[in-house]
Amino acid sequence: MKNLILFLGMIFFSCQEKQDPPTVVEEIIPQSFYGALQVSGTQLQNQHGQPVMLRGVSFGWHNWWPRFYTPRTVSWLKEDWKVNVVRASMGVDVAGAYFDNPDFAIEKIEAVIDAALANDLYVIIDWHSHHLFQEEAVAFFGEVAKKYGNHPHVIYEIFNEPVDVEWSVLKAYSENVIQKIREVDPDNLILVGTPNWSQDVDIASHNPILGHENIMYVLHFYAGTHQASLRAKADKALERGLPIFVSECAGMNADGNGPIDEVSWEAWQTWMESKQMSWIAWSIADKDETCSMLYPESASSGSWDPANLKPWGAKVRSLVRSFAID
Repeated sequence: MKNLILFLGMIFFSCQEKQDPPTVVEEIIPQSFYGALQVSGTQLQNQHGQPVMLRGVSFGWHNWWPRFYTPRTVSWLKEDWKVNVVRASMGVDVAGAYFDNPDFAIEKIEAVIDAALANDLYVIIDWHSHHLFQEEAVAFFGEVAKKYGNHPHVIYEIFNEPVDVEWSVLKAYSENVIQKIREVDPDNLILVGTPNWSQDVDIASHNPILGHENIMYVLHFYAGTHQASLRAKADKALERGLPIFVSECAGMNADGNGPIDEVSWEAWQTWMESKQMSWIAWSIADKDETCSMLYPESASSGSWDPANLKPWGAKVRSLVRSFAID
């Protein structure tokens, strides 16, 4: 009887062991599945605390190139260009922009946001202005956060390129907008513009915003104009612990024209890769300028042939694709 009880006990424990769930091996996260982004020190990380880079493209001003703000264009950028982020640039205070026609602006921006979320892309909601409109920005981002703040792929860029705004004023503006967002969205990434067309990150690093997590500071460059001296300013900011996100960049002069400066662009690329710094190239538009990536005959819904891409568009597409993970 004693041996029988022992034998039955061994069977019982053996069955219990077989019923235990198998050990879960953490899978490698593909490029487009970084989950909720987080900032640690100066580094952007995925949901598991691993360093990541976002690489993608910005749509041009919605009020001047609305025809590209379509779900199919977003899908094409994901499928063919292999981007993991897009930037919806909502013109604010220029002719035909948000202040003139808010319903149209929101329609265009939400078309890109919804398509990005459907395609598992990160999407930057860009308050695309050079001037400070605090009350309007607070109201806008409060509403956007209510609607989209539960999606970890949504990123708020609360001021594109401040001009003639001192950092003390810009900091106070940013704190107010951030506070409004955080009332409903406690953790999605927020991008803060910096003085002088979002170039003076070193000034911001002396007096950063405190009391808020998951914010990064915006650096913009155009390689034909901005070169080693701007990288030196950014290096100083990084040394002081300021996290930087390049939400707009291109390879030609700052006016969007002139030849692509291949040497300077390569230097910037090498630098950003060494810092594991995310970047967005400007822009999906068909304007007669070097930095607009498409020719006028390009379809509004993607499916572009190589002949539809200007040299800058072809260069960005090739570069982003080279980093893609299938």
